[in-house]
Amino acid sequence: MRFIFPMTLLLGLASFPAFPQTASQNQTVEEDDTPLPEGVKVLDVMVVSGAQPGPGMWKVSKGDNVLWIMGTQSPLPQKMDWVSRNVEKTIAQSDEILFETSVSVSTDRGMFGNLMLIPSLYGARKNPNDQELKDVLSPGLYKRWSVLKAKYIGHDNGIEKWRPVFAAQELYEKAIKKSGLSPDNIVRPVVVDAADEYKKKIIRPKIELKIEKPKAVIKEFSKTSLADIDCFAKTMDRLETDLNGMIERGNAWAVGDIESLKRLSYTDQNVSCITALTNAAISQKNGFADIRPKAMAEWLKAADAALARNKSTFAILPMSDMLKPTGLLASLRAKGYAVEEP
Repeated sequence: MRFIFPMTLLLGLASFPAFPQTASQNQTVEEDDTPLPEGVKVLDVMVVSGAQPGPGMWKVSKGDNVLWIMGTQSPLPQKMDWVSRNVEKTIAQSDEILFETSVSVSTDRGMFGNLMLIPSLYGARKNPNDQELKDVLSPGLYKRWSVLKAKYIGHDNGIEKWRPVFAAQELYEKAIKKSGLSPDNIVRPVVVDAADEYKKKIIRPKIELKIEKPKAVIKEFSKTSLADIDCFAKTMDRLETDLNGMIERGNAWAVGDIESLKRLSYTDQNVSCITALTNAAISQKNGFADIRPKAMAEWLKAADAALARNKSTFAILPMSDMLKPTGLLASLRAKGYAVEEP
């Protein structure tokens, strides 16, 4: 029976012939009349809405076989309607679909036994020894947290007992939603529906981990301190300085502006957050060491196999893996595949 533990919550690997596309000019500003606490800046970037084409697809090939890759982006404008017909057409003409690598954690407790673990899981997100955020953060960092919490979460004493990594994630999600953005992957449901409609097989690369004594693992995790202050600080940095950038990147994806996505670089706090979770001794002991390179290797193996057997394969990957020099697209180039941008 599969079960997801707190240490896996931030492990998302968190993803096209280049058809001509045109963007809708319909745009709107998300208004918010909540009083701004001292230190929080007013957003001055418009969030696009209405029908938008999204980006084109990358073409990866070796010989006659082709892998079409759609880069996904998060967050994206809440009120945007993605025009997905070009992706659906590509799926209809492809042999298989390739998804990102997932991490599957299983136990031997059965469904009922796993449900009984849920209270322990909620407890595991709290700081050890009943500490609150004010006890584990520096005064300066806690003040920044208090300002942002007042703006995006409001009165919630319960979250003050959470570990920094989980409090930061909750704050991040509330902030982007209040800024007119959504963390949802709008591409995946469309791809799943198209795969079902056209009877296409979905390849799901997977890393499977088995937890032998889940209750004991959760108990140990609950008592373990995490090196997650850097994750927390970088999340504050992004919310204080990069909300406009998030909106611009979401807008760029919506209208298919790849050059702007390349230009709008940022420091991804999730790297630090994932490191805080996976570097903990309890995580290392249970198989989470080097999970990111393992996941990349698993996806590349699946891509190699798909390119070898299929005339056409459709895939989705996070946009970061399409654009950064150490991402999966760069790895495909290094393997000798020809790569064409949209």
